[in-house]
Amino acid sequence: MRWFRKKRQNQVEVDEVLLDATNILGLDLDRLEGKRELPIPNKSIYKVGVVFVLVAVFFLSKVYVLQVTKGEEFLAIAESNTVDRSTIIAERGVIYDRKGEMVVWNEVDQSGHYDFPIRAYTDRLGLGQVLGYVSYPKKDNRGFYFRTEYLGRNGVEAAYDDLLKGKNGSKIVVADALNNVISEHALDYAVSGEPLHLSIDAELSEAMYQIISTSSAKAGFRSGAGAIMDVHTGELIALTSFPSYDPEVMADGDEVATIETYNNDDRLPFLNKVISGAYTPGSIVKPFVAYAALSEKIIDPNKIIVSTGEIVVPNPYNPDNPAHFTDWRAHGAMTMREAIAFSSNVYFYIIGGGFGDQKGLGITKMSEYYRKFGLGSKTGINIAEEQAGVVPDPTWKKEVFDDDWRLGDTYFTAIGQFGFLTTPIQMLRAYSALANGGYLIEPHVVKGKQGNMTDLHLNQDYLKIVHEGMRKTVNYDGGTARGLERDDVAVAAKSGTAEIGAGNAYVNSWAAGFFPYENPQYAFILMMDKAPRSNALGATRIMGDVVEWMSKNRPEYLGIKVDNE
Repeated sequence: MRWFRKKRQNQVEVDEVLLDATNILGLDLDRLEGKRELPIPNKSIYKVGVVFVLVAVFFLSKVYVLQVTKGEEFLAIAESNTVDRSTIIAERGVIYDRKGEMVVWNEVDQSGHYDFPIRAYTDRLGLGQVLGYVSYPKKDNRGFYFRTEYLGRNGVEAAYDDLLKGKNGSKIVVADALNNVISEHALDYAVSGEPLHLSIDAELSEAMYQIISTSSAKAGFRSGAGAIMDVHTGELIALTSFPSYDPEVMADGDEVATIETYNNDDRLPFLNKVISGAYTPGSIVKPFVAYAALSEKIIDPNKIIVSTGEIVVPNPYNPDNPAHFTDWRAHGAMTMREAIAFSSNVYFYIIGGGFGDQKGLGITKMSEYYRKFGLGSKTGINIAEEQAGVVPDPTWKKEVFDDDWRLGDTYFTAIGQFGFLTTPIQMLRAYSALANGGYLIEPHVVKGKQGNMTDLHLNQDYLKIVHEGMRKTVNYDGGTARGLERDDVAVAAKSGTAEIGAGNAYVNSWAAGFFPYENPQYAFILMMDKAPRSNALGATRIMGDVVEWMSKNRPEYLGIKVDNE
């Protein structure tokens, strides 16, 4: 070995041959030119080898401990740890009324049952069917979401769900063996839903609801509904239906007994009666018959017709048994304006179906004008399932009853009876068209929105006559809407009483109209459902209480100037 090492040290390499004193100064010593590499000593190699062996032994011992000694323990812990991708439920948009009052918002669930924002609803009464409610996102029994969205179930929560729902986000959630969250890391942040500003005045709607509720208890009405609409934009500033329900109860779903009470209530608290309820309208259709008669030149508005309390139509098949069509009282002599004010059945029997030498519209023309004003068709409002209603005509009677149309059917259709069915929202839209000069407008509940309008091309002179008759209904002796007469605002109105039930034992009471009379801004409808015939409290008096509340609390809607001082 010594010989070999010595031999190597005496060996001269090729590059060493050229290394002499003459070129040393030309070498770049900083770059190791002219330096001779020495071999790595075996001692150093042995030391590195020992270090690697020790590290390998250490790691192998650790592997033995993890896999063998404590393998089962660490396996259980590892299987209990979770790293999951979870959904961040987006906050739903806040809903405000036209005055800026929050009527639906989001809250943290204090019970800890939900790990996302829950909906909170105003305590104001009578807004359940308008606002609606939501069903919450749902998890399965393993804690995984199988529904990650709020579902709008009714009212504006359903109608404007796309605006309100926002966009969900996602996050990584790390939990330990005890299911405690160790960390959360957002991947995509949730985007909250957009706010919704309603045209509805929540306080006014609540006041209308309370007045309807109190009146129902007093007079024995089963239920009721009312609405007020801007005749130029279609904005509904009040909308309520009695009885109503608590949206928060429906959203939470915990108060099972209360929900069961709602379901078993024959007054149908889930039904938005303004939009989804179809009722016999009675005499509130008479202004439309009057306009149709003027437009078709059936009668001069100043022609006098005398009501003795009935008309008697001879029976050609049985002369001893003529048909009697009665008025609700003998009104005496009247022109069209007084006939509207007195709500004379006889007058409208005659201009609707004809009698003696007076020609009538006939059912074809009459139904044509009813439909012209939107009766028998949906208005397009989207916050409830809308009903179309029925405008009776010969085709309808044949389909439903397999019977021919008769003169008496025309008479009854002229006063809003027989098979006539309409929704309050249809009548509200029709009265708005009377008020705004002849534009059929789409009703809605969004503040500042302009509803779609259809020009009916009405004759303004004929409309003026109808307006004057409706004004007389309020301020003329014998008018049927005297409960709406006021000193601070002029109201034009029409009352209606529809006979319903077996033997006409019950009545629906209606009030419809607009204000201010000189420059109409708002139309109203109020319907009281199914009271005994003996009831003396009508819808016009109830609406009068609503207008009284407005004069004190919302005078601006009535056109009453307020002294700010």
